[in-house]
Amino acid sequence: MAEERREEEQLEIPDALPLLPVRDVVIFPFMIVPLFVGRERSINAVDSALTKDRLVFTATQRDITKEDPDPEDLYKTGTVCMIMRMLKLPDGRVKILVQGLSRAQIKDFAQTRPSYTVNIDKIKEPAVEPVPVEIEALMRNVREQLEKLASLGKVVFQEVMMVLDNIVDPGRMADLVAANLGLKIDEAQSVLETLDPIKRLEKVNDYLIKELQVAQMQVKIQSQAKEEMDKTQREYYLREQMRAIKNELGDMEEPTEELDEFRDKIKKSKMPPDVDKEAFKQVDRLEMMHPDAAEAALIRTYLEWLVELPWAKQTKDQIDIEKAKKVLDTDHYNLEKVKERILEYLAVRKLQPKTKGPILCFVGPPGVGKTSLGRSIAKAMGRNFVRISLGGIKDEAEIRGHRRTYVGALPGRIIQGIKQAGTNNPVFMMDEIDKIGMDFRGDPSSALLEVLDPEQNYAFSDHYLNLPFDLSKVMFITTANMADPIPEPLLDRMEIINLPGYTEEEKLEIAKKFILPRQVKEHGLSRKFITMQDEAVKKIIAEYTREAGLRNLEREVAAICRKVAKKVASGRTAVTNVTPKVVQELLGIPKFIPEAEQEVDEIGVATGLAWTPVGGEILYIEATIMNGKGQLTLTGHLGDVMKESAHAALSYARARADLFKLKPDFYKDLDIHIHVPSGAIPKDGPSAGITMAASLISALTQTPIDKDIAMTGEITLRGRVLPIGGVKEKCLAALRAKITNIILPDRNRKDIEDIPKDIRKRINFIFVKHMDDVLKVIFKKHKLPTPKKPSSKVKTKAQGRKHARP
Repeated sequence: MAEERREEEQLEIPDALPLLPVRDVVIFPFMIVPLFVGRERSINAVDSALTKDRLVFTATQRDITKEDPDPEDLYKTGTVCMIMRMLKLPDGRVKILVQGLSRAQIKDFAQTRPSYTVNIDKIKEPAVEPVPVEIEALMRNVREQLEKLASLGKVVFQEVMMVLDNIVDPGRMADLVAANLGLKIDEAQSVLETLDPIKRLEKVNDYLIKELQVAQMQVKIQSQAKEEMDKTQREYYLREQMRAIKNELGDMEEPTEELDEFRDKIKKSKMPPDVDKEAFKQVDRLEMMHPDAAEAALIRTYLEWLVELPWAKQTKDQIDIEKAKKVLDTDHYNLEKVKERILEYLAVRKLQPKTKGPILCFVGPPGVGKTSLGRSIAKAMGRNFVRISLGGIKDEAEIRGHRRTYVGALPGRIIQGIKQAGTNNPVFMMDEIDKIGMDFRGDPSSALLEVLDPEQNYAFSDHYLNLPFDLSKVMFITTANMADPIPEPLLDRMEIINLPGYTEEEKLEIAKKFILPRQVKEHGLSRKFITMQDEAVKKIIAEYTREAGLRNLEREVAAICRKVAKKVASGRTAVTNVTPKVVQELLGIPKFIPEAEQEVDEIGVATGLAWTPVGGEILYIEATIMNGKGQLTLTGHLGDVMKESAHAALSYARARADLFKLKPDFYKDLDIHIHVPSGAIPKDGPSAGITMAASLISALTQTPIDKDIAMTGEITLRGRVLPIGGVKEKCLAALRAKITNIILPDRNRKDIEDIPKDIRKRINFIFVKHMDDVLKVIFKKHKLPTPKKPSSKVKTKAQGRKHARP
């Protein structure tokens, strides 16, 4: 140390030096520190020092944000430094390495441009020799405190500790410790301005004790936080640290704001008394819990669900029957019965607002407009609309919700839908109710019994809420493709409204009024670019789609619009008139080929009518006989019911053999083969009974059947003709095949009303009660062999009561 002082004394420090203002750091004597110099005045000061004796005076700014400090912005006490190295950087800045030499004070400013030059008063530190015992003890204490601080995590270089062991000057020790303690600017400046070495060391000791206490508290905070959390959850660990710090600083605020907000929301939500009581009880529980407790998060989520549900919020029904009819007619073509039922419901609601609404179930094939019909109902009533899909649900909790004891528990689909709707009286549509599953987790269809029962759903209890919610104001509408899979108890709670598939004529009108205008608009076209003939639409319906609904028809129309849009975008502005020929050019070869028309009356070939989910179809049933041993062969991928109809037809023919001039045992020497073409397509149902009997009797009697007559009906052993379904679709299929004479069971007269009037006028309906009536009609052109009176010796069960007709 003595040598250092001698070197300092030997180095002549001039009275005037360039001034280098520094930020963020206080430089102490004998401290070596790198500095980045970027300000113009500071660079000029460095250049001035380098041209002389490399000495510069550093003073710290009071305000580090000030870019160009004035003389009053600098501390008066600073350090005379030696520039040891200098490096110019590419960005124009200068990096220098300086070493503090001695303290000094600014006397006055000799120059301000192009750099500060100051006159200084050199400060000579008093020597402390010999060092008193008290000072020696203080110095040892400083060393020990710094070592302890380093052990607690403070970064102190090992070289600093080695230098401290050899320092005997208290002032020098104070400067070295202060330089490595990381003090604030004002604290470090205070140490620099303290000229008495003993007082300076005492001040550094005080700061050191404070830093040591902070480090010990930090270790304590870390220890407390680690005991209360999982070490793998880093985010939670940081939150615990913050909480512990605030707690030690006395800055822990009570979380009353959130609780007050919950209480305010509970009051505003106008809950029923029981729910209101439970909500306030849960708020009180939350208040007693630690904010970061696991259960507190569960209660907080539960309260959020309670306050966000529309307990008292509802829309006012705006029921105008004429307006509602207009909305339904605008959105949907035909469906008169469905619209009439909806208007009846709205009329009752208008006269008696408190009436309990029905649970409607729309049953029909895909694409017939079941879901969009629900939207139209909501639109007509002025209610909110919400939809959920029940297809594939197997867990009862999907309907009733999970109990709050489970991790990640949530309310069921019903309560979630009510929250989504925002009112307690929406139109609530549940799609695909016929596709609900069931497994070990429960039966969702049984859970729906309470939801869809107007006598019970006024107090629906969700497992998550565990409180009653009134669903009686909700208008529930369900949809299904088929009613058969729906469990009987659930089906009993709903009013079934069948939406049959659209006929070809209806599809044509819908395509003209809805589909084509929509697709033209969506593809950026207009009527000046594309027109479509009715025959072209009919070709698309008959040969490119086979469905009850309209989805594939819309896809094919969209495909045509895309191809036209491509032409328009390529610069062709001429209108594209879509004809049947153009349809095939744009869409390729037809995907479906209609059944060919029968050209002549044939023996053993009868024209039947069948119902399919995509509409009606004509069905040619062929029968042929050959020598054999009395076997009946049935082909054409027939179901059990159709096979039974064939056996019933054969039994009828055998029982009436004498009437057709056949031997009583004719079947023993003959094999009979009945075939229904399109063998790859499964077929089943009872309505082909009379068609099979007609085909069989024609083959046995070798009498042709009139090709211009189509028929449908179920046959009994006594020859009675029973009613069947799908009359509308079957009649339209016959008309498409240019057959205008249709044989129907007499008990199907009522179903004729479902057929549009213009279609009815074009069809000659022939109603029959017995198979004998059918034979008279189909063999009118080619008369059947004259029957004889039945022999009294031949009497079977099927011939009892002399074949009396019902």
